[in-house]
Amino acid sequence: MLSTTVKKCSGWLLLAASFSITTARLNSISGSQGYPTREIAGVFVVDTPLVRAAEDFAISHSSHPVYKHVMRSWLYGVLMINANETLINHVNLEIHAVSTLLHDLGWYKGNSSIISPDRRFEVDGAIAARDFIQNHEDGKSWDERKVQLVWDAIALHTERSIAYFKELDVQVVSKGIQLDFSGPANGVAEEDYLAVTRAFPKDDLKDSVNNTFLWLCETKPTTTYDTWMQPWGDNHVEGYSANGKRRYDLIFKNLNP
Repeated sequence: MLSTTVKKCSGWLLLAASFSITTARLNSISGSQGYPTREIAGVFVVDTPLVRAAEDFAISHSSHPVYKHVMRSWLYGVLMINANETLINHVNLEIHAVSTLLHDLGWYKGNSSIISPDRRFEVDGAIAARDFIQNHEDGKSWDERKVQLVWDAIALHTERSIAYFKELDVQVVSKGIQLDFSGPANGVAEEDYLAVTRAFPKDDLKDSVNNTFLWLCETKPTTTYDTWMQPWGDNHVEGYSANGKRRYDLIFKNLNP
């Protein structure tokens, strides 16, 4: 029997499929890499058993707001690829799909073996995605390079000062995710961006993200010290303190004679 989350997510997917964008630049590029395709919110995306399984895995290990976020991020990334000839020729669409669909597995608050007590959520997600690929019938045929690109794309997706200088596959994942927070850019037209948003509304994104960051600062504070998430703990979590635990503190403590 389907869970409430799965039922809701399936409903959104059916709704998304009903949207259509009739612009020439949204012709399928997946076929050029030999992949079958399907259309979601007017965007043609790669459609392989591994990608379908990744989406199912995301549904079962995400809240409804997070599932919609990863779907929007995937579609924005595909739109960005479609708008750039270099990306079309160099980004592997299956790597991009699996990485983006699974990039927030570390946000799941349910009973899950994915969540560790001592790793950043990005690393939890990267490890879970690698395990998912290596345990999937088709993923077992992936070489180490492809698996590593997925790991890097997920582990680094929030560290843009690093991710934006990695391989194009890694860059596109991070930039596509960023578009869900910043709005259309990188060749993504506003009307196409809004069509995706209508299919997967982001009205619950802000509260979901805020609550997730607070949860991580409360339950895994050591993974948030000295990171971009620390301000959520500093400003909103009682008893949270990074003093003495930042690299600034540790380096100078150890360097003192």
